[in-house]
Amino acid sequence: MEGGVPSASKTEFTECFRTTWKTPYIMRLALSAGIGGLLFGYDTGVISGALLYIRDDFKAVDKKTWLQETIVSTAVAGAIIGAAIGGWMNDKFGRKKTILLADILFFLGAIIMAVAPAPWVIIIGRVFVGLGVGMASMTAPLYIAEASPARIRGALVGANALLITGGQFVSYLINLAFTRAPGTWRWMLGVAGVPAVLQFILMLYLPESPRWLYRKDRKGEARAILEKIYPADEVEKEMKSLQDSVEEEKAQEKSIGEGIISKVRSAWGNTVVRRGLYAGITVQIAQQFVGINTVMYYSSTIVQFAGFASNKTAIALSLITTGLNAVGSIISMTFVDRYGRRRLMIVSMFGIITCLIVLSVLFFEASSHAPLVNNLESTGQFGLNSTCPSLINSADASSWNCMTCLRASEDCGFCANAANQVMLTQRRLEYHPGVCLTATDAIRGACRSEKRIWYTQGCPSKFGIFAVIVMGLYIISYSPGMGSVPWIVNSEIYPLKYRGVGGGIAAVANWTSNLIVSQSFLSLTEAIGSSGTFLLFAGFSVIGLIFIFFLVPETKGLQFEEVENLLAKGYKPKLCCSGQEDTNEVKYNEPIKPQT
Repeated sequence: MEGGVPSASKTEFTECFRTTWKTPYIMRLALSAGIGGLLFGYDTGVISGALLYIRDDFKAVDKKTWLQETIVSTAVAGAIIGAAIGGWMNDKFGRKKTILLADILFFLGAIIMAVAPAPWVIIIGRVFVGLGVGMASMTAPLYIAEASPARIRGALVGANALLITGGQFVSYLINLAFTRAPGTWRWMLGVAGVPAVLQFILMLYLPESPRWLYRKDRKGEARAILEKIYPADEVEKEMKSLQDSVEEEKAQEKSIGEGIISKVRSAWGNTVVRRGLYAGITVQIAQQFVGINTVMYYSSTIVQFAGFASNKTAIALSLITTGLNAVGSIISMTFVDRYGRRRLMIVSMFGIITCLIVLSVLFFEASSHAPLVNNLESTGQFGLNSTCPSLINSADASSWNCMTCLRASEDCGFCANAANQVMLTQRRLEYHPGVCLTATDAIRGACRSEKRIWYTQGCPSKFGIFAVIVMGLYIISYSPGMGSVPWIVNSEIYPLKYRGVGGGIAAVANWTSNLIVSQSFLSLTEAIGSSGTFLLFAGFSVIGLIFIFFLVPETKGLQFEEVENLLAKGYKPKLCCSGQEDTNEVKYNEPIKPQT
């Protein structure tokens, strides 16, 4: 996914509970800023269900795949810009003001989408939301990290990451709650304005990050905040630690230049950093090209591809994906320090590849065994004028089935047989033949008035429930490994003075890959079918697995200096298992050669 869970041990979470119980102010800071993570998750997840009802209200959206993709992906494009602007704002105006601006953008985007009279207005609202997502994705965890004691920092930032997956889960619950409400998708998208207002109010009464204040020579204000966070006997020590850290940071910034271009040039010219970027960018791109955000952004649509025509049913079944994603994040926090980053990603990729191949097979079988079209009923009961024109003009109309009907034209829909049940024919279960009709509101209403089910995205299929189950297994395979570990790797793989620019480059690669995948998914399903699309993602995953194996070292339990030493020597994976960690090949007591 777009967020990650940092490494935090069980002991750290226990200490976190103990510390925040004694000093509730710390939890107030973390939860207030953490609402940004909740908004991040909500606004990236809510579109999956809302899109189903937007298609119903705007025929242009229903008939134009690129318009559906644009509504989804403009938030991602906005997030790329928001993250870039957010980085500059964090340094210039502070973390608090950046979060407040993100809340304003969240609120404006929610209101614009809720009252949108046309699809292009929804797109504008999605851009505003995306800008807020981009700012929140980097500012909320930064604020929490800088305004919390070091000994529980990982746990608090990890809780923020859980709020992201929690926000996605809540978005599906909200979608389900408003399926029968007048306005449906308007409420789904507009509700995001409520937590934005709540966070804005809470943040008004909270201080700026003490680290930012210290950097701006507002040391008295920084001390006042630390006095609320730390016991009295620890404040002076923390002030000294803050002083040393800020001075070291400023010295490092001076050595690599101040402009973004000079920083990138300096990073790429350093052998250690360049090899770190190979690993960091690889895992971030692989995270997206396994197809995860096709499931997160289009899960309800995919469920309809699997044969569940009801919007409400599709949203309800999609809850499985977000719920399992949250569970997977917790699993990752439990095992990432026990089994290692590299091993967890490789195991995760094997599971992902297997699930994608199985999904491809299931959708292929569903397409092959789709219900046939009853030509006599199409032209007889509903009338020739109601029949799909492509069917009338087809030379082999007798061979048509439901998938042939839906792929023939965006103006065609499939009205399932009134019996809506399966029967045993030639020792296998098959659906009764249905009719291929013109996709208009009147004909759809006529179909449903006879207690038939109307299909435009997928067909009745005995394989549908298995596809949903495999999607759940896909999420379970993805979330504990490729879902969170790439972010952990990027926090550990770069030398200290290049960590900001290295992590930024990798994050841009992640968001850009996200944009490519989300903008192309529906077009791919139209061009090569659902089966071919999932098989394509399986192929990308195999390539990603190969790159991870050869480029990404294990960083579990290593000091930053040891990671530098490993990259300086050049990482070479073992091609067979010997019972030893790959990193054991390096002697860490050897000095690190200076890099230029």
